[in-house]
Amino acid sequence: MAGRFVRASKYRHVFGKASKKEACYDNLHISRNAWDTNLIKVNPEYLSVNWEASGGGAFAVIPLNEKGRLPEQLPLFRGHTGPVLDTDWNPFNDRIIASGSDDGKVFIWQVPEGFTLYQDSEEPVDVAPVSKLAGHSRKVGQVLFNPAASNILASASGDYTIKLWDVGTGKSHLTLKHGDIVQSLSWNANGTLLATTSRDKKLRVWDVRQEKPAYEGPGHTGAKNSRVVWLGEHNRLATTGFSKMSDRQMALWDVGNAREPIGGFTVLDSISGVCMPFWDDGTQCLYLAGKGDGNIRYYEYENDKFEFLSEYKSSDQQRGIAFLPRRGINVHENEVMRAYKTVNDTYVEPISFTVPRRAEVFQSDIYPPATGLKPAVTAEEWLAGKDGVPPKIDLESVYEGNAPVEVPSDYKPPPAPAAAPAPSPTKAAAPPPAKKEPEPAPVQRAPPPSMSEQKGSISAMASKFQDEEEEEADDNSSFEEIQKPIQKSVPAAAARVEPTKTAPPKAAPVSQATPNSQAPAASPTPTTIQTSSGPISAVGSQPSSTNPAVESSLAEIKKLLEAQTKTITAQTEKIGLLTQEVDTLKMRVGPGDQSERIRQLELELEAARS
Repeated sequence: MAGRFVRASKYRHVFGKASKKEACYDNLHISRNAWDTNLIKVNPEYLSVNWEASGGGAFAVIPLNEKGRLPEQLPLFRGHTGPVLDTDWNPFNDRIIASGSDDGKVFIWQVPEGFTLYQDSEEPVDVAPVSKLAGHSRKVGQVLFNPAASNILASASGDYTIKLWDVGTGKSHLTLKHGDIVQSLSWNANGTLLATTSRDKKLRVWDVRQEKPAYEGPGHTGAKNSRVVWLGEHNRLATTGFSKMSDRQMALWDVGNAREPIGGFTVLDSISGVCMPFWDDGTQCLYLAGKGDGNIRYYEYENDKFEFLSEYKSSDQQRGIAFLPRRGINVHENEVMRAYKTVNDTYVEPISFTVPRRAEVFQSDIYPPATGLKPAVTAEEWLAGKDGVPPKIDLESVYEGNAPVEVPSDYKPPPAPAAAPAPSPTKAAAPPPAKKEPEPAPVQRAPPPSMSEQKGSISAMASKFQDEEEEEADDNSSFEEIQKPIQKSVPAAAARVEPTKTAPPKAAPVSQATPNSQAPAASPTPTTIQTSSGPISAVGSQPSSTNPAVESSLAEIKKLLEAQTKTITAQTEKIGLLTQEVDTLKMRVGPGDQSERIRQLELELEAARS
């Protein structure tokens, strides 16, 4: 019979927990634009929200520590002439954010020092952009910073192109031309390759600095939007999309051989909303959040396949969602990931994914190093062909409240020390040869006994067990006779016993005594009568006669009990008669006389009962 095996995983018991209402961000006006975007983006300091604003596009920036119901009027980031479609935070500067708009422009913004939503002025002061990047001829639907090089930004437009910008100079140096509208894009870990999906149902992997695709092939076959995410430092991609039958799918792709997905397409469900994928390189987990439903599935990537872990379910539907970078999670609460989702276009709800642990210490096995704030290369170096993976920070230093300690990008936690090899068993010395002892001489057997000899031996054995006279047996017995204790006569007045309670007789301890010794007499009590059994003697001894004093005491007690029983019976009958008389008089006598007579009878009843 085949056994059932459970896959070992540190993240098998990860569960999601929604925040209380006071820990959410309420009273928001989230954009209702139909463009397929995530609507919100988050970093460890701020949350950006695409805003439903009149008179041009705008978005709001909310400090994460300002929770609860927000003011009616907020300072907005204004400057676009059309609705803001997407935003993205600089991975190496938490105060720099880029935005793409329906007006075809890309703006760069800087959050003011000490920025807060609660201002003293009656009219909140809006924030203006610090840089404007113009070059697209149609709306800009996605913006995404390079994860390894500083100030390199990719923007995807409705003009079927992706432009690569140097934010520092404001120039576009590279352009990637597509055959249709780009629906999603994702960088690899060192920022040299860019994966895209587009409306022509193709999946492309671009060698960005060569401005040509390293791979181009078919993706999901459905008519609705598909998404792509790069699996961090792996040479793998994950995509979500739809089949021709409008079933939601996910797939895993090998970048070097992407003609078809590894293991084929996996059907998720039949919900119509786009599935948004998010990859966590620290835990090696993929999170899938659906638009139009409140569920978040999460999988662990292992052995070139996704192992389903669990699912966070909620009745609150989400249109937009964002995941916090790992350097911002709460390591004191064993949190491995935190998501922020929009609810009813009026508030944003944080969802914490934690691993249950008992020990209140740093859990190094679930917290590998995370990407820090230092880029691997500058924009000039990246454009010149240099690349690398950004250095990481040790989360244990964050746990202890110290400044983040930087570790190399290829740093791996030290493995557990291997157990010392067991010492090889020493070969035991061969035992010396045993001395050969002389063999004993054979003993000659005597002839068997005759029949007469056997009869004699049997009669001798039987005589040993022959019974002797009783007197002789009593004298030679190994049992010692214990003298009967002398009992005093119990006076009749002191022998009154309650009929309902009888104390059990206590067994007297038997102690070995000599034949001449005598046991002490038992002290009589008024409520108990002590009786003693006859003397212990050998088998065959005659029982002794009963003490006449005890018999007389028992007879007196018996008479006393009989008299008490008769008295109780007579009183019971009298009480019954009086009760009947009371009931009869209640019906016959008038109210005044009745109460007086009843009172007299009640007094008689009380006297009789007492």
